[in-house]
Parts: sequence; structure tokens; C-alpha cells
Amino acid sequence: MYRRLRLCSHNGGYEAIPEPPTPLDLGAVRAVLEAQGIPVIDARVMLIASLDPEVTISRAGRLLFKTQDAPTAEKAFGRLRTLLGLPGIEEEGAAGPARG
Repeated sequence: MYRRLRLCSHNGGYEAIPEPPTPLDLGAVRAVLEAQGIPVIDARVMLIASLDPEVTISRAGRLLFKTQDAPTAEKAFGRLRTLLGLPGIEEEGAAGPARG
């Protein structure tokens, strides 16, 4: 599951972090995105996909949406989730250890 989308520490965008870490095959991710007509820059350790908004995808499964607008980030996450078969975001108040 992905933790909820949260504003990055530098307020430059929203991030989704899988927990536990879920490595992604960036080659396979790139192929899926490009098959859908989405331009992708392959920086070897990460992909930069030209979605609305632009999203950086790391090997560890971390997603960084380059927008300060939460609904825009949520919509882009939903699209990636559908295209790539990613797990959902954990629900608020879901049972589990407290984070601090």
C-alpha cells in the first residue's frame, strides 16, 4: 500500500511512498507509459513521465508529483495506479502502528 499523498518537505510537490518498499521494474514501467503515448525521460535510476502533472518514478516505487494542488496529484496517482497496477493508498484511520 502507498501512504497517503503528502506535501513534500520543500512544498514543491506531492509524494506517494510505498510501505513496505515496492521495487519497480523501470523498463517495464517505461514501456507501459510509452505504449499509452506518455513521453518518458529515462534517467536510469528514475523515470520522469510527462503526465499532468509531471511525475518522477523511482526504482523504490516512490512517486513525486510536481504540483502543489492535492486534487491534481490524486488524479495523476489514480491514472498511474490504473496503468501500472499499483496498490492503493491506505485509508485514513486504518489499523496499524502510529507514525510520528
